Amino acid sequence: MKISLLFLASLMLLPAEEERVNLNATSMKNLGIETFTATEMTFESTFFAIGTLQEIPSNHSVVSSRIAGRVVDLKVMAGDHVSAGDEVLKVESRQPGGPIITLTAPASGIVAESHVRLGEPVDPANELLDILNISELWAVARVPQQEAGKIEIGTKARIQIPALKGETIQGELIRFGTHADPSSGTFDAIFLIKNTDHKLRPGMRSEFSIITAVREDVTVVPIESVQGDLTNRVVYVQDFDLPNSFIKAPVVTGETNDQFIEIKEGLYEGIDVVTRGAYLLGFAGGGNLSLKEVLDAAHGHVHNEDGSEITGNEKKEAAEVEGHDHDSQPRNRFLVIICVILGVLLVLSGGRQFSLERQLRKTL
Repeated sequence: MKISLLFLASLMLLPAEEERVNLNATSMKNLGIETFTATEMTFESTFFAIGTLQEIPSNHSVVSSRIAGRVVDLKVMAGDHVSAGDEVLKVESRQPGGPIITLTAPASGIVAESHVRLGEPVDPANELLDILNISELWAVARVPQQEAGKIEIGTKARIQIPALKGETIQGELIRFGTHADPSSGTFDAIFLIKNTDHKLRPGMRSEFSIITAVREDVTVVPIESVQGDLTNRVVYVQDFDLPNSFIKAPVVTGETNDQFIEIKEGLYEGIDVVTRGAYLLGFAGGGNLSLKEVLDAAHGHVHNEDGSEITGNEKKEAAEVEGHDHDSQPRNRFLVIICVILGVLLVLSGGRQFSLERQLRKTL
């Protein structure tokens, strides 16, 4: 609480009119305002890489026939799941008598590809079915060569698959590629990931946040909380007392990873800052409420324009002015009616006089 009061005191030194944004409930909904409590946590330094998911070579098996013949029964197709020992197809041999040979799956997995159709000739040299065990996959990152010294076997990574709408998967570096790509200046870093629900498939694009260092007790906020350029970084802090009111506070930032940004100065742990909607708050001036309007709504009674409480004498004067305005309203309406009537009479009188003048001229 002491820290919060100190921080609030420091914010009160800022020019309120320029550094405060006041919203009503409708504006809050339209901007989609969400907040995050600044906190101290373990901060992970990361760098970004892209790559793809690949099958693990040792998890790829094939079905083939030891004899020549033709397919007389095909029980599976691409996409089907099979277990080791399941019957997958039957082959009629070309040997005298045409004996039927049953072929089974050599391992559990998904039928990745079928190379035969019912009635098609079979040759022992050809693969009939490809079966993949995809409960585990390789996530292969194309790492810039200048980052090579930052990672080693066992390095962890947070991996996002765009096809899964940003779902994050944990991976561990298990090996490196055998060659670097001179054209792109990258080399392969191979991470092992789990795929127990089989939602992932080889060939999917992946995005890596590869962890290179860890620091404890670092004050952080989400990246989207910090606005402005490198010379003027700010956050919007939720007011402690006023609902829908936010104070623009300058901060000094440090390192950034894929999720958070380090706050070195200007913000304490436990302070609520705006995340979603922070960028739009900078453009909310057109619908900005006055401090008086916010306080009126929050406390249920009227305040002065500067936000201060109205004294007894001020309330009395305001009531007298309001009463005077109320009494003068019927009188004002009566005067308006009289003016309208007089105007009409003048117009009619002017028209009648003009008609008489015309008659006199004709007579003369």
